[in-house]
This record gives sequence, structure tokens and C-alpha cells, in this order.
Amino acid sequence: MNDISADVLDALETETGASPEWSVLWLHGLGADGHDFAPIVPELVRPGWPALRFVFPHAPVRAVTINNGMRMRAWYDIVGMDFPNRADSEGVAQSIVQVEALIAREQARGIAPERLLLAGFSQGGAIALAAGLRRAQPLAGLIALSTYLPGADQATGALAEAVVRQPIFMAHGEGDPVIPLVYAERSAQVLKGLGFTIDWHRYPMAHQVCAEEIRDLGDWMGQRFAL
Repeated sequence: MNDISADVLDALETETGASPEWSVLWLHGLGADGHDFAPIVPELVRPGWPALRFVFPHAPVRAVTINNGMRMRAWYDIVGMDFPNRADSEGVAQSIVQVEALIAREQARGIAPERLLLAGFSQGGAIALAAGLRRAQPLAGLIALSTYLPGADQATGALAEAVVRQPIFMAHGEGDPVIPLVYAERSAQVLKGLGFTIDWHRYPMAHQVCAEEIRDLGDWMGQRFAL
């Protein structure tokens, strides 16, 4: 695992074998960085999977209103507790552009979009969903952990016809005090209404991941690779 430099966001990356055939772009949560989910790789990867490249970018440092303006790594500013309007739309749009730059770099390195999974936890998951909805060409799938869809009420706008082919794995804690379960469930219903196939899971946990969740995610990823 090593730091890499490019004209895109700084990131950590690790490869599970020579000449990766797939990429997993994983976005961390508020106040964390790319190191946060790097340790999940050996717990998640299974024998028989194709060689993967995991990319864990670091979000930019910005002031976060809800945290008294403290500067931290964040994919967007959180301006209040009202979930339908809490995400800074300009920050979301900027992060989508940065994610697209990372996807383009993977494509330049030989990984086509249909062999790239876009994953995220909490705020990173919100960007993964938002970016997935705005794509013209579908990715292999979206992974949204302990998160919600920002701007869900506006998500019914025009989508590229092929975008709804992106399968989505969503998982959430029943006792999540940061993003209450109801907002995740509401987002899942919006996405289903748009035509997406959602593999939905809920677990007896808070704002975190658990071993059962990693197992279920591994099952879902294995299905993507088998296709």
C-alpha cells in the first residue's frame, strides 16, 4: 500500500494482484481520510476474485458549519440538521467532479467504468450515490454504507437511460445516531422508484460497519465479478 501522486485527489491504493482487472474507489466519511477503510481489504477480499485495485482518496479539507466551522476532511459542508437540505450542493457538485477525475484515471490505467465499483461510507457514501446518479455511462455498481442520498427530493430529474442499470448495495445500522435509519430507507425508496435495483441491508449497530455487513458486501461484490 502506498501514497500516489497525480493531478487528482491524493489517495492511498493497494492491489490484490498483478495487473488489476477491476477497481474499487472507496470514499471515507466526515473527518476521516483514505486510511480509514484501507484495513478492510484483507477482511473483504476472497479467494478466486480477480485482481483488484482499491483506491482510497482523501477528501479536501474544508470548514464544516455544523462543527462550528472547524476545518476537516469533508466531501461537502453540512449546513444544518435538516436532512433534506443539510448538504452544501456546491460542495457535492465539486466532489462529484473530483470523483469523476478519479474514475477517468482508472480508465486511463485500463479499468473501464463497467469494471469499477464506487463505494462510500457516511458522507462518502452520499457522494457515491450522488455521483452515480449523474453519470452518463454506468459503473459496475454503487456501494452506500451508513448513508443517504443528498437532494433526494430533486433526484427525480432527468437521468441517463443506462444509469439505472447500476446495482446498488445499501447497508445501515438500526441504531445509527448520525444518519437515522429512516433517511437511509427513504433514499432507498427514492432510488427504487427511479428504477435502480437495491440490495438493502440493516444491522443491529450504530454508525459503523460490522462483520456481517462485510460478509454480505463480499457476497454482492462476488456476484458483480462473476458477471
